Amino acid sequence: MMWAPLALGALLVVASVVNDVRTLAARQDFAAAERAVRAYQAQNGATAELAAALSWLARGELAAGRLDAADAHAAEARRMAGQLPGAQEPDRDPRLATAIGAAIEVHAQVLAARGQHAQATRYLRSELAAFGKTGLAERIEKNINLLGLVGAPAPELDEATWLGPKPATMAALRGHPVLLFFWAHWCPDCKAEAAVIEQIARAYGAKGLVVIAPTKLYGYTAHGDAAAPADEMRYIDAVRQRFYAGLPGMAVPVSEASFLAYGASTTPTLVLVDPSGIVRYYHPGAAPAAELAARIDALPER
Repeated sequence: MMWAPLALGALLVVASVVNDVRTLAARQDFAAAERAVRAYQAQNGATAELAAALSWLARGELAAGRLDAADAHAAEARRMAGQLPGAQEPDRDPRLATAIGAAIEVHAQVLAARGQHAQATRYLRSELAAFGKTGLAERIEKNINLLGLVGAPAPELDEATWLGPKPATMAALRGHPVLLFFWAHWCPDCKAEAAVIEQIARAYGAKGLVVIAPTKLYGYTAHGDAAAPADEMRYIDAVRQRFYAGLPGMAVPVSEASFLAYGASTTPTLVLVDPSGIVRYYHPGAAPAAELAARIDALPER
């Protein structure tokens, strides 16, 4: 098939705008990122790609402490995405999911950075009510937890289905510190974190630390091949035995409900619960062994 020069040029702009803006924002070249956004907008108008690009610009500005600019671009991304077809079903279009999810996250974090924690929580809960049956729910719950889970009782895990040893309930683990390691079979950062979790388990297992590693089904296996639940469970077990063999006593409850309760839209997500069942550390992303050790050492006794 032959492409006319203009059509091909437009296609290349569509393909590149999100990556270009993401790269420029990471470099904190916000003026260039703004120019890229507006050049694309002049040629293509409001699209899911543009909304996603704006959301990346907002995230970069938030990371740089440019709160007003971040909030303005997040609001623009949210408004634009909300007016596009499919906005109420963002799981059907990853560009819309990116734009809406990031815009919600940035606005909430801007409110929190300004000391408006209660308002941020109310806002997130209203968005959770709107998107609670979509894949955005975990991300929104993550942001709610970032504002209020530390110092609160740890939510119970759904342990009806598991791999490895049968997991104990959180209530039954009172008296023990518990490290929750949320992971995904496709996640390279999770596999890299395995060595850290092994080191922590060796250092603190004799002192009563219990490591539980929740995961969930994603509907596919290697290379993104679609899989029935039973096939994916077998695949997860193979990944567990290959990459987490150094943690043979680690229970692996498999449940989407647990991911939602803890807002584990980022993998890995690490949660440290003290012997009284109170969350003391909530960290979306990997963490070094020294950080985890310091957090465990600082836990209050029951």
